Amino acid sequence: MKSFNSRRARAIMVVVATGSLVLTGCSENKGGSTGKDSKKDQAEASQQSKAVVYADAAASTGPAAEVPGAKPGGTVEVYQEAGLSHLDPGQIYVSDGGQVANLLFRGLTNFSEDGKGGTSVVGDLATDSGKSSDGGKTWTYTLKDGVKDQNGNVITSADIRHTIERQYAAFIFDGPTYLQTWLSGPKYRDALKDGGFGSKHLPANVLDTPDPKTVVFHFDVPRPDLPQTLAMPGYSVVPAKTDTKAKYDKAPVSTGPYKIAEYKAGKAMKLVKNTNWDPKTDSVRHQYVDGWNFDFGVTESTQTSRLIADQGATKNAIQLTGSVEATQVQDVVGNAAVNKRTIKGYQPYVMSLNFNLDRVKNKAVREAVAYGINSKSLIAGEGGVYGGDVAPNLFAPTLPGYEPTYDPYGRLKMPQGNIAKAKELLKDVPAAEKKLVFAYSNSEAGQKRKVAIEDALSKIGITVVAKEVDSASYYEQIGKLKNPYDIYISGWGQDWPSAATVVTPIYDGDQVADGAPNYSHINDPEVQKLIKKALTQEPTEAAATWRDAHHYILEKVLPAAPLWYTKQLQLYGSNIGGARYSTESSYIDVTRLFLKS
Repeated sequence: MKSFNSRRARAIMVVVATGSLVLTGCSENKGGSTGKDSKKDQAEASQQSKAVVYADAAASTGPAAEVPGAKPGGTVEVYQEAGLSHLDPGQIYVSDGGQVANLLFRGLTNFSEDGKGGTSVVGDLATDSGKSSDGGKTWTYTLKDGVKDQNGNVITSADIRHTIERQYAAFIFDGPTYLQTWLSGPKYRDALKDGGFGSKHLPANVLDTPDPKTVVFHFDVPRPDLPQTLAMPGYSVVPAKTDTKAKYDKAPVSTGPYKIAEYKAGKAMKLVKNTNWDPKTDSVRHQYVDGWNFDFGVTESTQTSRLIADQGATKNAIQLTGSVEATQVQDVVGNAAVNKRTIKGYQPYVMSLNFNLDRVKNKAVREAVAYGINSKSLIAGEGGVYGGDVAPNLFAPTLPGYEPTYDPYGRLKMPQGNIAKAKELLKDVPAAEKKLVFAYSNSEAGQKRKVAIEDALSKIGITVVAKEVDSASYYEQIGKLKNPYDIYISGWGQDWPSAATVVTPIYDGDQVADGAPNYSHINDPEVQKLIKKALTQEPTEAAATWRDAHHYILEKVLPAAPLWYTKQLQLYGSNIGGARYSTESSYIDVTRLFLKS
């Protein structure tokens, strides 16, 4: 899962990954103190992790449990700095889109949180989280009765098939690829070049829809993580009747509690109630407020100052994926009344400086950067200890298999950078190779990162040529194989609690393609061998293999230099009710908000 700024009842207990989803002790907003003690925070993140469970039909039946004190009516104001990259579900793979998707779209499954650290996968459009057979190679889903899109059209298995098949089309380039590659291999587009829009479809022994209510997936190997995969926003349903292909990105059809009434890309968006959403079919979402007004172009500093002041309509406002601006953190946490209006928690993201391996081929240069980068100054720009911790490696504290003391480049001992070591590595490097083109987002956070990168690398003898990239299309631009940049910062977090969802999407050579998140273009035979091995192993064995892959990637290849682990600190208005930290999204939980008056 790509980080935008820096991007997961009654149930059948099934451990579904190599570990479990991790919390921070601040699931419910209680004005916690996350951020003061990094080691303590990380220890809590590890100790409080719980196994994700796959829920049965009873837990998947709506309506969702009432939020205490909830009242109907009113409009939530949403502040966001950059515009949305995409509204087409198939293109959504960053956190801002994921937040909006939970208001607009529904998939076969979804994540449900109990506010106490428990996370389960429930049936969303489906009656349950799925039924597996054939040793986990076959998964069957039955659609609920009464599920319609905003136009009143009943969602059928044909719509599910269409949703999956359109992911094969060339115009879908920015979304997740797990399901497609599991069904058809790494060159999945060759299996269905027209994305199912013509007469050809995936064969029944791959994807079967025997009747309007049934969807059956057939895989060549067990896929125990499928229910979590299908809960990703990128696999939300796109009704076949109203699919406008590439144009769908501007005017998608809703199946969730709200629909788009107005949309001016990069400026504003207005959501109103979707009257064809039936709460009896939805065990996660609510429809308390009448609508949502999204105001794009509001910088984090302006968001923070407005919300601290808490005047007028701002009392009804939230930050969507923005955080408290770094220079105003103490104004928030130091004021008890304001601090009560925050949500805090560890995010799953590791921020790293990616090397374009097609351009930065000298490993000595990459090592020098890894040693010389100043994580402390970068974190200062994120809000200090409330914004993040120094990252010694590429696995986040929220990820199963995290090793807190694994620190091959001495980041923990020298977070401001080992300048002497970096200079030694660059001693015999030609001058031309010590000039790096750095792409940065034109957001406030991006500007701060640019200054920190330039300062740190100049001290070790590297010349930085900074190139500004529009923040709304930042990941799209650095995701191009032929991009003109040497280095760029990205944030990645697990799509669900397994190292497979970190190593595979960003370090798998089969994922080297335009729009894929393998931003360094790493394609190493040993890494490929370890990935293939881990994907066929039981969780305990796989954990050891993922660890070996992580060490090899970081030490032998070094496609990216770890920078920092992200924390969340968001502020909301005093009239917002139901606010809590979502461990699944790592932002404010938008599914349960209401206005107090």
